[in-house]
Order: sequence, then C-alpha cells, then structure tokens
Amino acid sequence: MEITFLGTGVAIPQKNRVQSGVLVRLEEKPLLIDCGSGVLNRFPEAGVSHTDVDTVLLSHLHLDHVADLHPLIKANWLRGNTSMKIYGPEGTEEWFSKVIDAYEYLQEEVDVDIIELVPGKEFTPEGFDCEISCTAATHSVPTLAYRVTGEDGEFVYSADTEPSRDIMDLAAEADLLIHECSFPSGMKVTNHTTPSSLADILEEYTNEIGSICLTHFYPEMRGHEREAVHRLKGYFEGEIIIAEDLMKLEL
Repeated sequence: MEITFLGTGVAIPQKNRVQSGVLVRLEEKPLLIDCGSGVLNRFPEAGVSHTDVDTVLLSHLHLDHVADLHPLIKANWLRGNTSMKIYGPEGTEEWFSKVIDAYEYLQEEVDVDIIELVPGKEFTPEGFDCEISCTAATHSVPTLAYRVTGEDGEFVYSADTEPSRDIMDLAAEADLLIHECSFPSGMKVTNHTTPSSLADILEEYTNEIGSICLTHFYPEMRGHEREAVHRLKGYFEGEIIIAEDLMKLEL
C-alpha cells in the first residue's frame, strides 16, 4: 500500500502546499481521499494518471477538500473515462448535483454514482480488495474520518477535526494515523487540532498506533513543524512525520 500526499494545505494559498488530497494505491489501483484545489495538477507531478482514478472518498464538503472534484471528472471525460464513484457524508449528493447542474454538457456525458455514508458504515468499494470503515469527526459540518484496511496494512485519515476519541478508537492497531494539525500550540481553535490538543488525547493511545503523520497546515504552522513533533514525542512512542506535498509513504 502506497500513500501519496497530493495536497497538505488548506484554503489559504501557501508555497509548496495545495489543498487537501491523499492518493492511496492498493495493488496498483488508486483510491483518492479528498480533492481540494490544486490536487488535480499534482497528478502528473506524482507520476500518476488522473484517468486511473474512478473512486473518491470525501471527508466533508468544504471547498478545500472538494474544489477539484468536478474538474477531475471533466479531465477524465476529456480522456474517455466517464464513470466515477463518490463516497461522502450526508449532503454529498445534493451538493454534487447543484454544482454539476451548472454544466449541462458535462452532466449528460458522465456517469457519477454518489454513495452517502453514515458513521459506523463498513464497505468495500467496487474493484478494490480492501475494507473501509468510517466514524464522525468533530468539525463544523458533517465530516467522516476513514480507516482503510488492505492486505499490506491499514491507516486512518482523520479529516478536519478536533482531537476525538472516536477517531483514536478507529485508529487502534492501525499502522498509520494521518491526522490534521492545523495550528501551532497556544492558539485557541475549534473544529481543528493543535499539537497540544492532540497530545492531550494521544497519550492514552501511544501503544495502539504505529506512526502518526501530521497534515492540513495553515500558514500559522510554518516554522512550528519541529515544535509539533517535539510536543508529541513526549506522549507518543512511534514515529511522527510532517507531511509534504508529493511525499510518499509505504505500509
């Protein structure tokens, strides 16, 4: 299982970080988790064809996680691939339909299947040899954290969230937890995570998770990356990784 971070940033433009997107290769078949602005252009940089993607998991519907989804569908159509399955939280079908209704020519050409999920759902996407489960994240809109279990390993993607025991329970015994870390310690935030707030809950799970990779950085985090790692090392025994765009991890 190979994980490529296509985008590790947020809605605010930053050098070398586009918006959220993670590509998971499972036995050569790619699964895309989130598709924010800039993610589509990362495909050639990552050495992956966008036309290989026919399945997308959406954590939630904020623009920095979905802005390039319709452009991806159009790009695939222009290269002869017209089918797409999209899994997401409550409201995904209504949102998708409203956007694509503005592009009648595209609506008539593509076959998009929307599957809305509820926390606790377990499923296997068509064409994949893996199991996926989800739980609710703590964010300002309905948001799902995902656990992907394949033959070679398993990981959890927290999505945008405050630290959550539900997500930590989902990550128990996983090889990797990809967790957002939007702001540095000392900032008062809601709906997001800082190293301090993550450390407060992480100590209870230090022996249950293999490694942690931090992502979804606001500009305020620039220059605080080492500080974040140092803060968490006192509470977690595994490796702590700072995600960068186009970085690859193998499980």
